[in-house]
Amino acid sequence: MSATVPEQTVPPASLLPSAERREKLRKIRGIRDGVSLYGVGAAGIGVIFALALIFFYLFYETFPLLKPVSVEVKTEISVPGDEDPAPTVHLTLDRFEEIGGRFSESGAITFFAIDNGRILQREHVTLPEGAAVTAFGRSESRKSLFVYGFSDGSVLPLKVEYEQTFPDGVRVVTPKLAFPLGDEPIRIGSEVQGDYSALTVVEGRGGYVVAGGNRDGSIAMALFSTRTNMMTGQIQISRQDYALPDIGRPVRQLLVNESLRNLFAIDDQGALHHFDIVDRSNPRLAERVVLVSDGVSVTAADFLVGSRSLIVGGSDGSVNQWFLVRDDATNETRLTRIRAFRSHPGAITFIEPEYTRKGFLVGDATGTLGLHYATSSVTLKQMPVSDRPINRIAISPINRMALVKSEGSDVLRTVAMDNPHPQTSMSGLWGRVWYEGRSGPEWIWQSSSADDAFESKFSLMPLTVGTLKAALFAMLLATPLAIMGAIYTAYFMAGPMRRIVKPSIELMEALPTVILGFLAGIWLAPYIENNLPILVTVLVLLPLGMLLFGYAWTRLPGNIRHLVAPGWEALLLVPVVLILGWAAVSASPWIELAFFGGSMRQWFTDVGIPYDQRNALIVGLAMGFAVIPTIFSIAEDAVFNVPRHLTQGSLALGATAWQTVVGVVLPTASPGIFSAVMIGFGRAVGETMIVLMASGNSPIVNFNLFEGMRTLAANIAVELPETAVGSTHFRVLFLSALVLLVFTFVLNTAAEVVRQRLRKRYASL
Repeated sequence: MSATVPEQTVPPASLLPSAERREKLRKIRGIRDGVSLYGVGAAGIGVIFALALIFFYLFYETFPLLKPVSVEVKTEISVPGDEDPAPTVHLTLDRFEEIGGRFSESGAITFFAIDNGRILQREHVTLPEGAAVTAFGRSESRKSLFVYGFSDGSVLPLKVEYEQTFPDGVRVVTPKLAFPLGDEPIRIGSEVQGDYSALTVVEGRGGYVVAGGNRDGSIAMALFSTRTNMMTGQIQISRQDYALPDIGRPVRQLLVNESLRNLFAIDDQGALHHFDIVDRSNPRLAERVVLVSDGVSVTAADFLVGSRSLIVGGSDGSVNQWFLVRDDATNETRLTRIRAFRSHPGAITFIEPEYTRKGFLVGDATGTLGLHYATSSVTLKQMPVSDRPINRIAISPINRMALVKSEGSDVLRTVAMDNPHPQTSMSGLWGRVWYEGRSGPEWIWQSSSADDAFESKFSLMPLTVGTLKAALFAMLLATPLAIMGAIYTAYFMAGPMRRIVKPSIELMEALPTVILGFLAGIWLAPYIENNLPILVTVLVLLPLGMLLFGYAWTRLPGNIRHLVAPGWEALLLVPVVLILGWAAVSASPWIELAFFGGSMRQWFTDVGIPYDQRNALIVGLAMGFAVIPTIFSIAEDAVFNVPRHLTQGSLALGATAWQTVVGVVLPTASPGIFSAVMIGFGRAVGETMIVLMASGNSPIVNFNLFEGMRTLAANIAVELPETAVGSTHFRVLFLSALVLLVFTFVLNTAAEVVRQRLRKRYASL
């Protein structure tokens, strides 16, 4: 019996493409393949190029923070006022770095051009008849307030002001003297008779304080208040004297802080006498502090801007910063040595603070000029500028130029400085810093204040910790729910139900995060605060109730359980979850009354747990809700795409469904699940609006669930629109963005390496 061979249908020759047509089709396919190949490749390279460009731009804006400080002697000019042989007691510079001022011991004040030393104007203070200048003092630099002391015991406070006019559209700066307490010398007390050995003047919130001390240890001090008569325009001056006790040693220097609460008197042995002058009728000696070690004398001292920190220079070249620190045990403030700077090769001869920052210039006996910055605790530059001791320094209000005069020299040196970002050292950005007014070193972010003398605090540690804190609590909520939901949806849920559930959850991702943040901050945060026991009841009732329902379902007779088709059992939990949720909310007031004295919020406070209404818990709930769709979608696809022959083979060998999930499905899908978690974590790290609206934006360093935080992304969104372009604040914000980019890049790279290893390990399945 012969086999029957089925006939094959062969298309007619007329329908077959010709050789020419086949060649043409082959070329078209080649072009399409080439376009696809190179198009996809170019797109990939374009993405990489775009990321590299972002990285380059962020680094470009951040790079000036790494630029080294430049200090250079530019010009030398003759000391103006050669006809006045009296020594120089002070130098000044205007903010345009065009006009300098020289105060001489004779009372002459000479203003001159910086570029060539040409004298522009000369003034002379009024000296009492038969008296000579014996002392000179000043306030902090930004006040431009000075005081001359005379041999008859009188003093004359004065200010230097620079008036601007614009004739023919050209700026003209004219210096002039102003006398806030009148142009006639005044006396500040009867305790000090004769010559002053130290003088100081301060413009504070209550008026002008003038203090003087002599070589007998006596100190006189008076507060002058001014009031302008609105009718006559006359200025009325009232005074109030302080009764300060003698210090028993010659007074070398006097310093009064801007708050008019403390006076520091330094004697000839280097000891500082700290007076509390809050009670003007009864000032008291709060403490006596030895500023230098044995065998060393104090050779220079001055306040930093704001008069909160005292910089002390010693005969051994040491430079130290001191300020008042409150003792928690006694509630008293004590002058405390905070930090030391790099020593100079010679005895410190002069200290000149910057006008608007916590930096200062130091001159020593060897002619070395040093540039230091207090907050970052660094010595930025030390360089010799003279072969003689430096005895006077003036710095411009914009910190870009300084005048330096050496002892016995008739030459003034102009020093150009390029030091735009001294605050940003590694220790200042990432380490603990002991800021003024704090009881110890801390991590603090506080970029601005209403006070001109504010000490900027640019620690990135609170922002970094806040970023990790927000992402951590969001992932603690989102990861288990998303992954478990993905496993159930992909492996156990019925197909028709899966086709409804999966798109519904993915649709959640389209909800704007600003809406989630708004709801979390406006509604969820106060609701949770007023119903805190819900946190306990939900965490206990929901899992326990669902487990009990599941166990009870398995105990039911088979004919009842079979009424629900396999894969649809999850629908039975919907009413269970709703009932348990209602029960948890309803039980909250009763639990609060029974266990927490009627207020769980107050109970937290009583046991020492800080609670902020907008906190990490609220952020975790809102951000977790936003991250769940991302993790769920990727993880569900990974589980669903596990080859069927693997799961069917496992079941055929006798494994249960859960054993198959644990032993086969999860290892095979682990690369995809891991990718889902890492992408979700990256989303949480970069989230801005939810954190911005629901966290309280408090830059603190802790992982307390009930306190807020501030993240890198939220901080950039809040502060970048308000900062000055090119400022240190501006560049530190770009550094924050660079840190965030590098962090996510490293995290994603590590995640990809792990994913590839998992994929290679389980590829044999």
